[in-house]
Amino acid sequence: MQSLTKRQPGGNRPQQGSSAFFEELLDNLYDGVYYVDLDRRITYWNKAAETITGYSRQEILGKKCSDNILRHVDERGTCLCLNTCPLAHTIADGQPRQISVYLHHKEGHRLPVLVRVSPLRNGRGHILGAVEIFSDNSEMVAALQRLQELQHLAYLDTLTSIANRRYLEVFLEARFNELSRFGWVFGLLLADIDHFKEVNDRYGHQAGDLMLQVVARTMAKNCRSFDLVGRWGGDEFMGIFSHLGKLQNLKTMAERLRTLTAKSSIPWRGHSISVTLSLGAAMVRPEDTADSLTQRVDQLLYESKRDGGNCLHLL
Repeated sequence: MQSLTKRQPGGNRPQQGSSAFFEELLDNLYDGVYYVDLDRRITYWNKAAETITGYSRQEILGKKCSDNILRHVDERGTCLCLNTCPLAHTIADGQPRQISVYLHHKEGHRLPVLVRVSPLRNGRGHILGAVEIFSDNSEMVAALQRLQELQHLAYLDTLTSIANRRYLEVFLEARFNELSRFGWVFGLLLADIDHFKEVNDRYGHQAGDLMLQVVARTMAKNCRSFDLVGRWGGDEFMGIFSHLGKLQNLKTMAERLRTLTAKSSIPWRGHSISVTLSLGAAMVRPEDTADSLTQRVDQLLYESKRDGGNCLHLL
């Protein structure tokens, strides 16, 4: 990718008028865009980048992406910013890259984004830095449609803005109807926040509410459009996952949610509060009812709690 700004012949700096034009153009994109120099210092940050990440231009400009601000991680929770940064590799070899990662939003939750990186060159072809273009990869249109449906039917949990127990029960009943009519199996997950009472006792209920919101957003934004995550009650969440095919796929989904939650944090009055989940998950059986499946998964959740938390028990 050539530089997005017009260069003076043989020079390294863009013409000011041309630069302003392109920056105004980029500010009207829905994708986040930022430039870095050879030291990976951020020199431009567009409005969509502010919207997607929660970080304003004033908070970001002049910082290095290696400062680990967005804290990109992959599906396994490996930190990319310090060791395997796509920007650093593109600056080194001049090759464009595309990768799906999870950034750390300013409010604490993890957000899936599709990242595309290209080198920035001057008129002589020398690399001056790189540009990263990233887009929200959480199927926002489907989520917004579901949100409107939930609001209309009063099936929304008011604190976390995800499905409430009533909607989960309706959705679960629909999956059992599909199982009976078509044989379509599905998976059920229950997740409970570890040490939630201690957070409430130490930091107060407002911090606890914020933790519930961060967990809800992390789980809901990292599922497929046809899955459902909701608040089952208190600090417990339920996930209903269709079209899994086999138990290993349910395990992969559950482990991703566990890992991404553990890589999230809650900013609170100068503190960064960590959060982990205990999870239980199981595939539905032909003889199951909603009660029998929920009880079986709840027992698996209890085993994760008994083993110290931040783990998954699967059956």
